[in-house]
Amino acid sequence: MSASALSCQGITKYFPGVVALDAVTMHVGAGTVHAICGENGAGKSTLGRILAGIHQPDAGEMFVDDRAARFASPRDALAAGIAMVHQELAFCDNLTVAENLCLGALPSRRGFLRRDEMRRRATEMLSAIGAVSLDPRRLIGSLSVAEQQLVQIAAAVGSGARIIIFDEPTSSLGSVESTRLFALIADLRARGVTMLYVSHRMAEIFELSDAITVLRDGRHVRTCATHDTDEQRVVHDMIGRSVEQYFPAHLAAAPGEAVLEVRRLSSPGRFHDVAFTLRRGEVLGLAGLVGAGRSEIAQAIFGLDPRAIGSISVRGEPVRIGTPREAMRLGIALVPEDRKRQGLVLAMRGRENVSLPTLPALSRWSWIDRQRERASVLEHTGSLRLSESAMELPAFALSGGNQQKLVMARWLAAHSDVLLLDEPTRGVDVGAKAELHAWIDREAASGKGVLLISSELPELLSLSTRIIVLRDGRVAGELARAGATQERLVRLMAGLAA
Repeated sequence: MSASALSCQGITKYFPGVVALDAVTMHVGAGTVHAICGENGAGKSTLGRILAGIHQPDAGEMFVDDRAARFASPRDALAAGIAMVHQELAFCDNLTVAENLCLGALPSRRGFLRRDEMRRRATEMLSAIGAVSLDPRRLIGSLSVAEQQLVQIAAAVGSGARIIIFDEPTSSLGSVESTRLFALIADLRARGVTMLYVSHRMAEIFELSDAITVLRDGRHVRTCATHDTDEQRVVHDMIGRSVEQYFPAHLAAAPGEAVLEVRRLSSPGRFHDVAFTLRRGEVLGLAGLVGAGRSEIAQAIFGLDPRAIGSISVRGEPVRIGTPREAMRLGIALVPEDRKRQGLVLAMRGRENVSLPTLPALSRWSWIDRQRERASVLEHTGSLRLSESAMELPAFALSGGNQQKLVMARWLAAHSDVLLLDEPTRGVDVGAKAELHAWIDREAASGKGVLLISSELPELLSLSTRIIVLRDGRVAGELARAGATQERLVRLMAGLAA
């Protein structure tokens, strides 16, 4: 048994009206990968933030290398050799990649910033994780969510930390980028770095970890060696029940008429000559590596790309979509990749977020009929297991899974029949993921057309009627469900024959 690099004894944390952590005790062996599992809201991220100095515990003790430690800030934690890769990205969007990576220790001489040295350091940090194609001169705000995640990983690894906390590090990454990260983690472990790995993806946990700790409702449930348990036992410990696999109901009927047709859709520097047809009752999967153009295509269809050219038809009628308002009027919905920055108004109640697209129908003389609003929201949130009490909380107070359900419920209330879903299960737990998969299946079975963008190949293979693969902004191929495998998808994504 390895020596303890990090220990928690009775860690407790309160937030207004919530016990986020309740006397959690855990020991992490030096030079190991220790997975932390649990549903959204179980306390995983809160524990990570306490260890990284972002939050301070209300009770309990921490030990680093068997010495008591208490951090008043992330700077204190970093000085003790602890860094964190956050699930929710936190950058200065108006600064470059290099400026963000060096923000804590900007190189200067005689009071002047040394930009050449800053770019050199940033290039080294990016190269260390295999992100050699990222230009350190680019503004962070111009990067995709996946690219920003890579920058965050580079920042943690480049800090030289002895203990690194990874909070859902692959939630935005494609299969190739994830494989590179796994190789990096193996290399770090070989160099004696200790890692805490928070993830909802069971395959990753069992591939990478040496030990697993399960949290539920802020309490410690169990810690065991990874080789002494299995996926079903861990899931049961997390949510108190088993999650059954199912065969999608929408596959029982053949797809219907075309609800969305795209021809020669292009946007300079993003994607080129994209063409596909989405039919009622089908889930059309969209696969590709980071930067392949998947999210950009969905945004263009939704009227968010003024540079996009090409033809779009909705229910057989040619249309020109210049704004999201026009897309919504045509029955098109977009669930964006980044729910916090693009999908929700975090300070507003859950109910208010759900009703946003339907306010004109719920208003009279510019006054919102709150009774009608509540009735409409309850009607469309019941199938997603969103409680009435959750609807009255601000969106920022809800778990990631419930936040994602809010965005989904919004388009149920709007009666949209073309659903553009960009990473719809990003960062949600296995229980919420099963519920969202069932929701997607129900919507397709009811006759809606679903365009599903996902970096999780098993998710695409499970839900999709057929899958289009993008590479470098162009369609590289299409696979029918019967002939689609992870290997064939990866080969097309890499530019090889399927």
